[in-house]
Amino acid sequence: MRLFLASYRFGGFAERLATLAGGKGKVAVIPNACDAWPAAWASAVASDMEPLRRQGYSPEVLDLREYVGQPAQLERRLRGYSMVWVRGGNTFVLRAQFARSGADSVLTTLLREDTLTYAGYSAGACLLTPDLHGLETMDDPGEVLPTTGAAPRWDGLGLVDRQLVVHLDSATDPDGESAKMLARYQEEGVPHWALTDDDVVVVDGEHTEVLRGSR
Repeated sequence: MRLFLASYRFGGFAERLATLAGGKGKVAVIPNACDAWPAAWASAVASDMEPLRRQGYSPEVLDLREYVGQPAQLERRLRGYSMVWVRGGNTFVLRAQFARSGADSVLTTLLREDTLTYAGYSAGACLLTPDLHGLETMDDPGEVLPTTGAAPRWDGLGLVDRQLVVHLDSATDPDGESAKMLARYQEEGVPHWALTDDDVVVVDGEHTEVLRGSR
């Protein structure tokens, strides 16, 4: 299983992602963490496509809403990619869309087969943790029902064994909400990784490494 979990996009380790993925091939960009914000959806997608192209990847949008109740079709499409890129937004909305499309089980299977690499940042990274409790500090579970018609889920995919605190001391969190989340985990003794926007967690088979940026 190959995972690249960042606070913001590539963090400070774009080339490490290329190494992990075995090159710069076709990438399925999953932007469904932004589904609660339709006015900003297209611009959010564009803001990720261009950096991926500049890095030499060939990104294509994969909208999970087109695969609701169709996990077999989703699996067939995903098998055509060397990497998935799951962007930030609302983690609870993203979790609901993974469940509705079957992406939660499909991607878990493909990752355990080592068929592709999973790159996710912010919500796309937090989705893989054991559960989503604490993330309501930063993301609104109330956006899930009107966006997806489903109730919020509080279980993550459990592909890593601890929680993530993203955007710590970073410009993408000007209100310091990540610091509040970190304080809660510390007080409750919850295992976690705290990441600035330069930091990345890399899982490569049995090996897990936290890469710290330059600042």
